[in-house]
Amino acid sequence: MSEMNFDRMVAQMTPEMYQNFKQAIERRKWPDGRRLSAEQTELCMEAVIKYEMIHDVPAAQRVGYLERNECASGSHSSAEEAAVKWIN
Repeated sequence: MSEMNFDRMVAQMTPEMYQNFKQAIERRKWPDGRRLSAEQTELCMEAVIKYEMIHDVPAAQRVGYLERNECASGSHSSAEEAAVKWIN
């Protein structure tokens, strides 16, 4: 699918479709129980992120949102200390 067609499809997504995609990503399954392939998961995630950008979903409600609270010991001395570190 071309990028233009994908963007058009995302722009036409309904809120129900958006919620179904989010749920499918969370559960790694479609509503009928079939497992998502890696490619389907990636495409659903891209569609959800683009939907959130197009429809101005508040940051706190977006997929992957992390609330940034300061630690009790005070502010971080560098940006590197404040960064979120992903571990596989």
